[in-house]
Amino acid sequence: MGEATAAVLYGVEDLRIETFDLPEVGDDDALLLVEACGLCGTDHELFTGHIGAPYPVVPGHETVGTIEAIGDEAAAKWKINVGDRVAVECWQACGGCDPCRAGVYRRCTKHGQTDLYGMIPTDRKPSLFGGYSTHHYLSPDSLVLPVPPELNPVEATLFNPLGAGIKWGVEIPGTQQGDYVAILGPGIRGLCALVATQDIGAEFVAVTGYGPNDHPRLEMAEAMGADLVVDVAEEDAAKRFRDATGGRLADVVIDVTANAPTALGQAVRLSAVDGTIVMAGVRGEKGAPGLNSDAIIWKELTVKGALGVDAPVYRKALELLAQRKFPFDLFTRREVGLNDTAELLADMAGKGSAPPPVHGVKFYILYNFYIIFTIRLFIDKFMYTLIYIKLHKIFVFSYKLKHLIFS
Repeated sequence: MGEATAAVLYGVEDLRIETFDLPEVGDDDALLLVEACGLCGTDHELFTGHIGAPYPVVPGHETVGTIEAIGDEAAAKWKINVGDRVAVECWQACGGCDPCRAGVYRRCTKHGQTDLYGMIPTDRKPSLFGGYSTHHYLSPDSLVLPVPPELNPVEATLFNPLGAGIKWGVEIPGTQQGDYVAILGPGIRGLCALVATQDIGAEFVAVTGYGPNDHPRLEMAEAMGADLVVDVAEEDAAKRFRDATGGRLADVVIDVTANAPTALGQAVRLSAVDGTIVMAGVRGEKGAPGLNSDAIIWKELTVKGALGVDAPVYRKALELLAQRKFPFDLFTRREVGLNDTAELLADMAGKGSAPPPVHGVKFYILYNFYIIFTIRLFIDKFMYTLIYIKLHKIFVFSYKLKHLIFS
């Protein structure tokens, strides 16, 4: 039956490498060979204890891999087969309840908002419910998306943050061509919101950060086309926005900060009259110091919470990635194997010795072996072709010489 190797989170900063038996696949489920899994902000908050989990769990919910085994019913339902590369959504959906039928499957009455991949305890068999593993079990209620052939597995893991950028930055607030936009937080979702708002045709996009640690990311945002970047620890973002736009404020403000209690107050100050604020950054129960709630009334603002993304948006994200219209290669990226995942999570949480990358990825080592093998095979084939051509020419030359001498 074989075994899978996984990183299991037992508690705060307690990540252990363990093995599990691979499950037998039935008619309506599947087994994924994990090629890569993005490391989300939620993951390092789980690792450091800022977010609780039903320990022990196999983390990871930005998973990309190839189908290793699949039942006939699942193959027909998902329209995929063995060997196909897919991206896996974190949510599960029964498909039959009212929220699922309405397309709001993150509120599925069977699975709810906590029964999601990367957060399922390992005592539920077959235990392999997260991307920090060599294999990922896909239940009958899984949601999978075919990956365009133009994308390699590491690139494809961006389907999740880019999907968030499109959903939170464009679809929820209704961002339109010509809008003025402010994005709070220069992490991967903030940068993906920058891409999404540029793609829809926003007239002006500003990105804010906080402190020296965010300066490299603000520089990255500027390189990716942001019209204004502001360190709010040093400057007033609303004043800088007005100065840069001839007195205008933002039609849309997208807050994707983490643990930043003052962000909501800044969002209100940045908002134009009749503007929309999307709140997607959690901050626990720290309140909102600096918030003038009366300004929400006087400006007649709309404030919307954002939780999760859905399949149509993830498809848009994969298509946009495959088009290569935007320089995602500017993202600082670090790729590690399972044994180094804990170190990367600590770095991404700001607790390590190295600066955190924008895009952290856990990859399955066989994927790199596959690349190396493919390149080596191509080189060998090329060399054998050259040798064959050379020998063929020698043979033809010898044949002609023989006939010249003995004829």
